[in-house]
Amino acid sequence: MYILIETLVAALALNGIMFLIAYWLQSDKLTDISYAISFIGVALLILVHAHKTPYAFIGTGLVIVWGVRIGAFLLRRVLHVGKDRRFDGIREKFVKFGTFWLGQAITAWILTLPIALALQGNSTWKQFAILGISIWLAGLVIETIADQQKYRFRSQKHAQHPWIDSGLWHYARHPNYFGEILVWVGVYVYALPNLGLLGKVIGIISPIFITILLLRVSGIPILEKNADERWGDKPEYQQYKQRTRLLIPLPKKG
Repeated sequence: MYILIETLVAALALNGIMFLIAYWLQSDKLTDISYAISFIGVALLILVHAHKTPYAFIGTGLVIVWGVRIGAFLLRRVLHVGKDRRFDGIREKFVKFGTFWLGQAITAWILTLPIALALQGNSTWKQFAILGISIWLAGLVIETIADQQKYRFRSQKHAQHPWIDSGLWHYARHPNYFGEILVWVGVYVYALPNLGLLGKVIGIISPIFITILLLRVSGIPILEKNADERWGDKPEYQQYKQRTRLLIPLPKKG
């Protein structure tokens, strides 16, 4: 269990350093990229302490590949936009801005719990792990496609609606979050064969945490509130909202 303390300290230290730089520069360009770097750094630290088996390389690779993908996308987005509106009125306040970075560190630590625990001791490859990789890959593909579709939509100057209703977004209002949840479910399933009873209980906190976080805390509730404030008085948006699934891309209702 020492690895859990070490990865937590590493995540806190990395985000603490990046926070101080971002606060000093009053810049948003380090916030999202540091989130991705947290996962990559924690995964590499886990690998350092693990037996160097194919199972260990693949397990940490699942986290690293996701971190590289999300980091590249978020950095590209913030460079294009210039700033992150979420931090307006916050980036100037040391404690409030710092709380965001603390949350990033804790999130990275919690989501990597299954891999950190699975790679302690003599972890071995089991066929069941293929299911985890398949779920992870499905989530990665869905999240990547959804992110690219929305980025492309926002870059268009003459969209039919101010909200996206095409591609995966025609079937769900937040398909990218569905993909992200699948990624961490896949990581947990991959780790499952090499987890003891306690490890299974602790590890399942990861997919549960990201699901609650996105559905109830910092993801969907904020975006839904913003959308309602901007377009809630438009009948066509209300129709879109009533007919389109919240999370899972499925055919429209009605």
